[in-house]
Amino acid sequence: MDSHQFFRIGVTGSSLSSIPSTISSIPNRLLGSLKFDLGNSPNSPFSTYFESDTLTTLSDSQEQHSSTDNLSGVSPSCNSSLETNSYFHQLSPSVDCRGDSLQLYSGRTSFLQDANHSTPNIQHALQELETALMAPDDDEVATPNASSGQSNRPMTSGQRSMSWNQERQGGSRVIQRQSSLVHRHGQSVDIARTEKRHKAMEDACLPSFPPDDLKQLLIECAKALSENNIEVFDSLIEKARDTVSISGEPIQRLGAYMVEGLVARKHASGTNIYRALKCREPESKDLLSYMHILYEICPYLKFGYMAANGAIAEACRNEDNVHIIDFQIAQGTQWMTLLQALAARPSGAPHVRITGIDDPVSQYARGDGLDAVGRRLSAISEKFNIPVEFHGVPVFAPDITIEMLDVRPGEALAVNFPLQLHHTPDESVDVNNPRDGLLRMVKSLSPKVVTLVEQESNTNTTPFFNRFVETLDYYLAMFESIDVTLPRNCKERINVEQHCLARDIVNIIACEGKERVERHELFGKWKSRLTMAGFGQYPLSSYVNSVIGSLLRCYSEHYTLVEKDGAMLLGWKDRNLISASAWH
Repeated sequence: MDSHQFFRIGVTGSSLSSIPSTISSIPNRLLGSLKFDLGNSPNSPFSTYFESDTLTTLSDSQEQHSSTDNLSGVSPSCNSSLETNSYFHQLSPSVDCRGDSLQLYSGRTSFLQDANHSTPNIQHALQELETALMAPDDDEVATPNASSGQSNRPMTSGQRSMSWNQERQGGSRVIQRQSSLVHRHGQSVDIARTEKRHKAMEDACLPSFPPDDLKQLLIECAKALSENNIEVFDSLIEKARDTVSISGEPIQRLGAYMVEGLVARKHASGTNIYRALKCREPESKDLLSYMHILYEICPYLKFGYMAANGAIAEACRNEDNVHIIDFQIAQGTQWMTLLQALAARPSGAPHVRITGIDDPVSQYARGDGLDAVGRRLSAISEKFNIPVEFHGVPVFAPDITIEMLDVRPGEALAVNFPLQLHHTPDESVDVNNPRDGLLRMVKSLSPKVVTLVEQESNTNTTPFFNRFVETLDYYLAMFESIDVTLPRNCKERINVEQHCLARDIVNIIACEGKERVERHELFGKWKSRLTMAGFGQYPLSSYVNSVIGSLLRCYSEHYTLVEKDGAMLLGWKDRNLISASAWH
């Protein structure tokens, strides 16, 4: 079967993945049904949708108990470190001079009540003290004295003590008490003024940029955090939180998740958040609808799958037995149109075996185990009269062994890595380099074709600050592309961004070491890895690329398709977002 036939079937068979007419509205628990207490901030992406009473226990909750020092009011059964007010609002101390004045005035009132039993001269002196303490910061400003008709300048604490002594020569015990009190209050005023000036100096040291430049504000937040300048970070993050919105412009929506990622990094709770977002099993139809909407509104996944399927169809066009090893089977959506196309071959449908690998945690994304994928593929087999055999392998990719794959002689082997290989640690995380080791194992199976679809982003070994800027640039392009498809106040769009994108953003920003599993690399790096593992590039069909280019224009004129170094790069405006390539 040639590529032309495959794409005629693939395009006309798009009804298999059409958006259902009725899509469930936002459930009360998004992103794992956790609750952020953000002081009822309307701009927080998590302030409305997290309910602490729906938390479920993580399998590794014992490990998470070690990261709960700042927890407040969150169920201990799922210690995700999504703290309450103390988590998100631990700001640098600031002094409110009005508050100090109130405190001082309260003390003076009590003292005045005691002094009322003394002489009128004491009351007159206390009035002078009241005037002096409530005076402006500028010591040169004169204030009129209502009782004497004179103009008195505020005095230092020493001058005030002398005034007390001159005003009253007798009753030394009372005067000494008054002198001590005035001295203490004078010190408090001086401290308040000093702290006020200090805060003004801190504000002056904050980075300056246009007030409406949220992108630059987020970058400055990350810079302050990377330099461990916590006071500046706290000040800037509050400004950012006041600007972001999950229903605003693309940068505001993305900013909402970037802010939470930064705060999680500060409190070293990003790992717990990433895990906790998996700890609740959502209703299958909900999350499937979110993933399906993303698949439809953003062509990145769809056309990445199309490019991979086109290469597999071309490589196996004359084979009677085809074995596909999918390292992230998910819902099995990728194989629907391919099976339909193989069933329509003039020479007859081949026997197809699909080995579906997915980590054990992903069963929660399906609402069921890999058996659910088997049932879906079985239905396709019956509908298009093509023999399909499915074998599910619920393990993490680095733990796969050759024996688990059950490779049989006489089968044309195709291996598929769909947005998955970046989850496997490399030499920067594990000295054993599981990422390259996995590629070498696949090479030992002598596959006819290996397909690779990956995010075109550089976040693997990049230092935090540079990684933040790269992530901001990458996801801003993606959020902008979503913006042209779904309205900003659309509940389905909010669901898609929170369920399908926010968790990855938090992991990239807030996690390090083995806990950071979102480790993207640019195509040039993947090419080097595959070449070192012994692979050569398998050419993508020019016809496939032309069909994809035509379909992209049905979405938006801003989508781009570039062929470079044997790969297809799909992007938005001037930013490449997805790379697709084939190898043998």
